[in-house]
Amino acid sequence: MCRVAGAPPRILPPLALMLLAALQQAPIKATCEDLSCKTGFPEDVHSAVVSRSVHGGQPLLNVRFRSCDGNKKIHFGSSEPEDFRVGEDGVVYAERSFQLSAGPTEFVVSAQDKETQQEWQMRVKLTPEPAFTGASEKDQRKIEEIIFPWQQYKHSSSLKRQKRDWVIPPINLPENSKGPFPQELVRIRSDRDKSLSLRYSATGPGADQPPTGIFIINPISGQLSVTKPLDREQIASFHLRAHAVDVNGNQVENPIDIVINVIDMNDNRPEFLHQVWNWTVPEGSKPGTYVMTVTAIDADDPNTQNGMLRYRILSQAPSSPSPNMFTINNETGDIITVAAGLDREKVQQYTLIIQATDMEGNPTYGLSNTATAVITVTDVNDNPPEFTAMTFYGEVPENRVDVIVANLTVTDKDQPHTPAWNALYRMTGGDPTGRFTILTDPNSNDGLVTVVKPIDFETNRMFVLTVAAENQVPLTKGIQHPPQSTATVSITVIDVNESPYFVPNPKLVRQEEGLMAGSMLTTFTAQDPDRYMQQTSLRYSKLSDPANWLKIDPVNGQITTTAVLDRESIYVQNNMYNATFLASDNGIPPMSGTGTLQIYLLDINDNAPQVHPKEATTCETLQPNAINITAVDPDIDPNAGPFAFELPDTPASIKRNWTIVRISGDHAQLSLRIRFLEAGIYDVPIVITDSGNPHASSTSLLKVKVCQCDLNGDCTDVDRIVGAGLGTGAIIAILLCIIILLILVLMFVVWMKRRDKERQAKQLLIDPEDDVRDNILKYDEEGGGEEDQDYDLSQLQQPDTLEPDAIKPVGIRRLDERPILAEPQYPVRSAAPHPGDIGDFINEGLKAADNDPTAPPYDSLLVFDYEGSGSTAGSLSSLNSSSSGGEQDYDYLNDWGPRFKKLADMYGGGDD
Repeated sequence: MCRVAGAPPRILPPLALMLLAALQQAPIKATCEDLSCKTGFPEDVHSAVVSRSVHGGQPLLNVRFRSCDGNKKIHFGSSEPEDFRVGEDGVVYAERSFQLSAGPTEFVVSAQDKETQQEWQMRVKLTPEPAFTGASEKDQRKIEEIIFPWQQYKHSSSLKRQKRDWVIPPINLPENSKGPFPQELVRIRSDRDKSLSLRYSATGPGADQPPTGIFIINPISGQLSVTKPLDREQIASFHLRAHAVDVNGNQVENPIDIVINVIDMNDNRPEFLHQVWNWTVPEGSKPGTYVMTVTAIDADDPNTQNGMLRYRILSQAPSSPSPNMFTINNETGDIITVAAGLDREKVQQYTLIIQATDMEGNPTYGLSNTATAVITVTDVNDNPPEFTAMTFYGEVPENRVDVIVANLTVTDKDQPHTPAWNALYRMTGGDPTGRFTILTDPNSNDGLVTVVKPIDFETNRMFVLTVAAENQVPLTKGIQHPPQSTATVSITVIDVNESPYFVPNPKLVRQEEGLMAGSMLTTFTAQDPDRYMQQTSLRYSKLSDPANWLKIDPVNGQITTTAVLDRESIYVQNNMYNATFLASDNGIPPMSGTGTLQIYLLDINDNAPQVHPKEATTCETLQPNAINITAVDPDIDPNAGPFAFELPDTPASIKRNWTIVRISGDHAQLSLRIRFLEAGIYDVPIVITDSGNPHASSTSLLKVKVCQCDLNGDCTDVDRIVGAGLGTGAIIAILLCIIILLILVLMFVVWMKRRDKERQAKQLLIDPEDDVRDNILKYDEEGGGEEDQDYDLSQLQQPDTLEPDAIKPVGIRRLDERPILAEPQYPVRSAAPHPGDIGDFINEGLKAADNDPTAPPYDSLLVFDYEGSGSTAGSLSSLNSSSSGGEQDYDYLNDWGPRFKKLADMYGGGDD
């Protein structure tokens, strides 16, 4: 026999007391020691006290089910599913909002094993709570106790039966509780607290693990409390372990697991994934056509009504042709069409306001949110193109192509620049020869009637075309082309002055060459196609005659020769000579046409054959001495080869020294008849006769160079023979080239000399015409920085007293001083220089200094000449112009040239 200790469960208002009912349904204290286990509900009737007003989704109580086999999968059900629902954890929820009657409300809770289909039942009786009498909360409820299971104590001398572990039902705690906090949940107690001083603690997430401090336990009384409101959307359940130890920290009870489930409250509104939903639907769609799906999410528990959403359409804009063109599946959010009449040409876009509400769409208790669905009606080809007129007119001048003669305009109500709007034009009649085509203007959609083949006014003066218009895509099923999709195009051809034309063109004439000048060749005339225009006869003129052989009569077109026709002329190609003539009328504007006359020239034997090559070389001995020659004739068969070769009878030395033998129709071989012929150049005449009728022959001179040959037959005195063979003109040309070359070399040498003299003429002194008196001349700057202040005064001494550079200590040399390198060769002035040589000497010294790689850039001593020690002139410091000026004769300065003229004028002009 088992006994359960604890207060009857009940839910009290306000909300904190009402939610505690879910925590007080399980038996808390077990006092039986029976080891038997029976699967099923622990009681046949379960009573609970709840508030009179019940809201949908509100947890009411927790039913207990005992399973001896922990692996069983139990499914709970209710006999009143429209009012009550039982969760998988045994919590009973109100399915809807209602008021409890004054008497008890009963229903049956069933539990079924999903594997064996075994079923257990328990009757639940709900009693509405009595009116509030003002008693304190502590008097109206009692905190339940969780007793640690019994166990065998090792320190006891007697063995006690270990109580089986209880499955502690989860504690259900609603989220967002308003307190007061800390709020007591349950008390943990051990039976040994009567004999020992125990300390209680709780571990796990929410207690001593993050998030810490949500649950606390009184270490003395074991009271478990929550310290702040919970949020199911953050943490849906907490798993804690309760511990009992003595004052020394020794464990006196096995830890027990406590599960705290956070009961969802409807504290989150639905949120759409997008605030604006865009989609399209073709116009003319039938009712039931799927359009789009809108989706909203709710952070509340989706297994409760708090997270069960329902959709509906609040408004539609515009409301034409019907205010309910669309509907929405309230559970899935699928939007479909429900009415016919979608016409893009009338309404291009619909805007729907969609509302999502939780609590299964309950407008009273559910939270809602809205989004916008923008549905664009797309175009289909439901409007055919229609011509704006039944007949279009145009005109075109004859013989013109690629000319637009008419614009065909159409209207189409479909969306512009789409395949359902773009028009295609085709001709259904009136143009059997294909002289017209119709192109589509991509911007205006007009049809452009264009001429693609020339039209002759004399043949066709007018065309009447039948044209049909259609779109790039077929019309929607059920729509036909109206009569307005067909039109007529009337095109008038305008007569213009056309160019005359020769018949035939080109004209071929066969004529033997050699036709004398002034002979009539043929008549070449043209025709004027304009039969309906009044104009005079045509005039003819010559346009092209490369050899200037022909002329044409300007009136009748008769062609006569002005020179002898020669087939061998350079202007004749493949026996054909081409000339072009012009025929002009006097129309407005004047027009002209050209014709080509082709003269096929027949060959006559008017050219004698010639020998080729004109020069040859042979040895002075009999063997080897053969020379191969070829006969060349500008004529063609039968006036050409085969040819006959022979030597003339005079002079007699020709046949005595030479012999000729024909080896083929065009080739012969010339060789020596005698054993030896002295080296030299010989002119050998050869008579060649062709096969024409009558025959034509000529005597050609072959220049033969006879030379001494080696064993291979090659000439060994070619230079002598070639030199002897040079003509007077060649020798004169060679001499002229040599003379011109020598003149060029001489001119170059003279130019170089003149340039050197001009360079030397650049005086160091100022030219006479440049008056330097009363002028300031800046020659150089003194400063070189601090490095330029250490002057070596010994450089001012005479060179023979200077110490060599090699013995100068390293470190006292200035940076701008000449380095120790090989001395350049500067010019040395003669002991008695002429006054006119001073300028040349200075220029040569300056040139040498410029080309000296060792010369410093500035402020250095540069020695141009050294006159030696012991000068007879004495020191310059002893000069006294006031005392000695009168004794000195400066007239010799006039002999020093124009450069010293200023100085001579100053000192050599007498007392003045």
